[in-house]
Amino acid sequence: MRSRSIAVRSVLAAPLVAALVAGLVAAVPMGAEARAPKPAKKISIEVLSSRADLVSGGSALVAIDLPNRKAAKQVHVTVGEQDVTDRFAFRADGRFEGLVSGLAEGKNVVTAVLGDRGAKITLVNHSASGPMFSGPQLQPWVCQEGAVDEQCNQPATFTYQYLPTATGAKLQPYDPANPPSDVKTVKTQSGVTVPFIVRTETGYMNRDQYQVSALFQPGKPWTGVKPQKQFSNKLLVTHGGGCGVEHKTGTAPGTTGSATTDDALAKGFVVMSTSLDNSVHNCNVALQAESIAMAKEHVIENYGTLRWTIGTGCSGGSLAIQWMANAYPGLYDGLLPTCSFPDAYSTATQFLDYHLLLGYFDGVGMETAWTPAQRNAVMGGSDGVQNARVSEQAQFHAAVPTTACKGVTDAERYHPLTNPGGVRCTIQDAAINLLGPQEEKFWNDAEKALGHGYVRLPVDNVGVQYGLEALLDGTITPAQFVDVNVRVGGVDVDANTVAERIDNGGSASLANAYRTGLINETNNLDTVPIIDCRGPNPGLFHDAYRAFAIRERLDREHGTHANQLIWEGPVTFKAYANCELDSFRAVDTWLAKVAADHSKRSLARKVVVNKPATLSDRCYDPFGVKLSNKLCPDGVVNVNPTPRMVAGDSIATDTNKCQLQPLQRSAYGAVTFTDEEWAQLEDLFDSGVCDFDERGVLQQGTVPWLTYQDAAGEVVYGGTPLGKAPVSKSFRR
Repeated sequence: MRSRSIAVRSVLAAPLVAALVAGLVAAVPMGAEARAPKPAKKISIEVLSSRADLVSGGSALVAIDLPNRKAAKQVHVTVGEQDVTDRFAFRADGRFEGLVSGLAEGKNVVTAVLGDRGAKITLVNHSASGPMFSGPQLQPWVCQEGAVDEQCNQPATFTYQYLPTATGAKLQPYDPANPPSDVKTVKTQSGVTVPFIVRTETGYMNRDQYQVSALFQPGKPWTGVKPQKQFSNKLLVTHGGGCGVEHKTGTAPGTTGSATTDDALAKGFVVMSTSLDNSVHNCNVALQAESIAMAKEHVIENYGTLRWTIGTGCSGGSLAIQWMANAYPGLYDGLLPTCSFPDAYSTATQFLDYHLLLGYFDGVGMETAWTPAQRNAVMGGSDGVQNARVSEQAQFHAAVPTTACKGVTDAERYHPLTNPGGVRCTIQDAAINLLGPQEEKFWNDAEKALGHGYVRLPVDNVGVQYGLEALLDGTITPAQFVDVNVRVGGVDVDANTVAERIDNGGSASLANAYRTGLINETNNLDTVPIIDCRGPNPGLFHDAYRAFAIRERLDREHGTHANQLIWEGPVTFKAYANCELDSFRAVDTWLAKVAADHSKRSLARKVVVNKPATLSDRCYDPFGVKLSNKLCPDGVVNVNPTPRMVAGDSIATDTNKCQLQPLQRSAYGAVTFTDEEWAQLEDLFDSGVCDFDERGVLQQGTVPWLTYQDAAGEVVYGGTPLGKAPVSKSFRR
């Protein structure tokens, strides 16, 4: 039975029952640089910068495991027919590594031969312009001014900042040709003291902007195989908020200037972002993950191997890190969500319900006497109506195909009458590779004329009893309950309000939303430490329940949420001012303990076992003073329900289409309906009402590491698993 509580707030100690999906990401193990590999009994090859089949931009950082150091003088390394042996040497991390470049697009065979033994591995190189696994690219697409080709490529530029010695100073522009005299020094985690000078690289890949900042000593070299010594081999990734779509290059989220980014830089982290990880610019989990994978590859090849990667973000940034970590496990090793969302598409039921209920209350519902308290009770919580209005203004337009979006002219944009084949500026249409076009049985006249379907939003409200809990507790009358449910209606594929409820039965988009990770089922999310900074969000649509939605899903999928902590406090959105900074430091410490665990435990188990004893859920005052090692009492951060939760859904809120059960008068207890009212309910709910104790229709776990293109680059709607990462194969001559 699924919990219907909206206040599940205790930390469970049950053991994890699921482990990391192994072999999906070729990455440097946490702590690998601290211990040299054991001598290899046979020669083998490993790609350090990416999966071997997900190389981009024509280069890859490769390691060769040899029987001993002397073998380095006899080994012969080739890429195809090209000898690249001279690019390899033993590096500071104890591995025999080299950066191979000039790879052709497609398959490239790397071979290492030592005497009569050898190994080979096939690298699959993709264009730096993409795509790599996200499928055919969004069109039309407008490049930035200065782009040198139609794929938006442009040489990288470098700028510098420094931190002055003055107390409380912020980063200032730095001119290497005319250096200032008041540069503060800092000692990094690698034990090196250097001037606090930051270099920021800004470039373009995958048709969009990326940015990389690092503590840097001007005039000194830095390569991926020989980094400057202040580098701690760690990465922090920043993300932007919102959830939308744009058809043009954007601006990467900032990598300097916040308390967290600057603290990370001082510790020797590299800080990175991409425009495509900014959810208001691109709210597509596969394209976001592809962008992060390509940018991380660039960092590893040009800055050095990584011990771990931490993602941070508020609102749309929080949904980005949480759904990417679940759909593409291994991209992130730790998560710092604030004002958090689990994903965009389980939240879609909330903004849909708000839209429909606002339409009712502002229209036909005016005919019935609804008090403000009654409206709030149906919407969920004392600020339900205000929350709905913020949602309507901030988010519903993302699902409306006539909405304007950057990069699309008015002439190109969709109109149901004058331009039915135009660009539909919605998040679901931008994710057509993942969701797929809707099936012919759903087509309207315009789709029939075009010969193809639009993208169906993976939401449904058949059987949903709006205001059920408010009815049962006596807040609203039976007449009001019947009226709102009979009249609330639904929306069509163009987001127009219609009288009929939305029936998504049999739609591929619903199943695909789950399997692609657009709905984050957390089934792969138990391998990352998560600290969620959570403040009250009165009527601002960044609801506190969402941190607990992740918690409920983790409990359901893994039997525990021991890898997730929630830090609460009274400051709107973020608990207290420095919560993100403090949680960053805590997760960094947590990951260090995980990296030091060389046992045979699964990664998921290591994350739980090695959680520092000092870390737990916490309650803070507004000044960052910890008040307790447990969640705050009610009244500080209230967990208010959504309309769907008022209708009986659990706090997990990921049932986008419910299973149905027969309508029965006995289910309403002491509530009495007139015969006319009951007849209306029987007509409305002729197929039944929601049974939220059952798993939703087509609900399933996220399939990790899906690709949305075949070998020829043609779209694979709904995706297909990449499978295990290629590994080297030994041979004898």
